[in-house]
Amino acid sequence: MGQNSDRRARILLINPNSNEATTTMMVAIARSAATDGFDIVGATATRAPTMIVSADALEAAALEVEEIARLRDGECDGVIVSAFGDPGLAGIKAAMKLPAVGIGESAMLEAAGNGRRFGVATTTPLLKAKIDALPDTLGLRASYTGTRFADGDPQQLMRDPAQLRAALAGAVEACIVLDRAEAVIIGGGPLGEAARELQPMFAAPIIAPIPSAVRRIIRLVAA
Repeated sequence: MGQNSDRRARILLINPNSNEATTTMMVAIARSAATDGFDIVGATATRAPTMIVSADALEAAALEVEEIARLRDGECDGVIVSAFGDPGLAGIKAAMKLPAVGIGESAMLEAAGNGRRFGVATTTPLLKAKIDALPDTLGLRASYTGTRFADGDPQQLMRDPAQLRAALAGAVEACIVLDRAEAVIIGGGPLGEAARELQPMFAAPIIAPIPSAVRRIIRLVAA
């Protein structure tokens, strides 16, 4: 496990969005999902937008995410890339021995469990092509029902939690009713709190990506 028996395993959660408040929120969600013996620490990008909403920004974030992982390599036992497009994850996996997961891949693998059909509800239509490509990478194309987007500007929605929750609920309902998804992922690290609040509103499983990533990285680190 790459750790001494007398200390907790440390998981580094990298926020590719340059927003410390978002990092704090995501680390809190991750810690609530972690088991005994694991601690979550956060690191925040500085060169990306405060909220990544475009494919260009997602790709640009990858280099800094990889840099952060390399700089913190000796301080942690595993890495979570906490943006739904998993920027920098492939580079980390290729260059480092450290176990690493992304919230996008983790959520999709969990959502597709037991052969379920799954969709994604999120706020960022400019990331549609990036999201659509992920099931292909994971071999889950046959299970993927598509992505539905909340009505409204992503940045404005983030400033109004009630409006965000209502808009995402509409997208979740479209995934279930129109696309026949059997599970729905809330696609985005900054949407972590909304994901938790939406589950009681639906009978279908609502997959929160950060807890999915925590469960997966713990399995990898403990292996």
